[in-house]
Amino acid sequence: MRGARRNPPVLKRFGQHFLTDRSVLEAIVASVSPEAGDTVIEIGPGRGVLTDELTRLPNDLIAIEIDHLLSENLRKRYKENDRVRVIEADVLKVELSSLVNGPFVVVGNVPYYITTPILFHVLRRPLPRHIVLLVQREVAERIVAAPGSKQYGALSVNVQVAATAEIMRNVPPGAFSPPPKVDSAVVRIVPRTNSLVGDDEADRFRTFVQGLFGMRRKQIGNVLRSVTQASNTETVLQSLGIDPRVRAEMLSVPDFVALMRACAAA
Repeated sequence: MRGARRNPPVLKRFGQHFLTDRSVLEAIVASVSPEAGDTVIEIGPGRGVLTDELTRLPNDLIAIEIDHLLSENLRKRYKENDRVRVIEADVLKVELSSLVNGPFVVVGNVPYYITTPILFHVLRRPLPRHIVLLVQREVAERIVAAPGSKQYGALSVNVQVAATAEIMRNVPPGAFSPPPKVDSAVVRIVPRTNSLVGDDEADRFRTFVQGLFGMRRKQIGNVLRSVTQASNTETVLQSLGIDPRVRAEMLSVPDFVALMRACAAA
């Protein structure tokens, strides 16, 4: 028997918006699609509505919840299910791969105010096979954006250098309780077998990209001089066939990788 479903009050400091729409829950589980032997790690299970659906899968499930009262409720609810483990913790302070002994996938309805930190935390090696997150729609569109689009920016490049991503479904505010003030989306992110940058380059690449997009209205030639403090940026751009008059949002992800490496070698 599962414990009683007594719901603690919503805590605004944790950005809690609990998903209630059945069709969205089913779409998320379908997107997770773990293989036999995968452990499913759920971030922010909250009241356990998605968790309930995930327990129908034949996989082990680890649920990480920061809210003490919610964690206690979840432990009581699943105490007789040997495949479910509830951890009360800040996910940003948990090394996810240390929780498992093999392949894993990540899923979650994550707080919108820390979506980006959570995303980059999850994209650390050893990597999950894939990640399914319910996020603010604007953020999802930035994650999957193509060069030249209005949404394309530092987040797009820093995710796509390590993974491919697609929006699986848009989700209206009414699918949550309490409803957020923005639209949401389910995004599925699949880490690349071989990232376009090495582990030793990842932090430097992220800083480099953020610097270039920090002055996105300026031409890349001018921005590059400011970010790198190099005197031969025109030569670097010319060697890569990049017009110094274009802006950062016109460069592809491989362009950013080549540019960072060329500047470091110059």
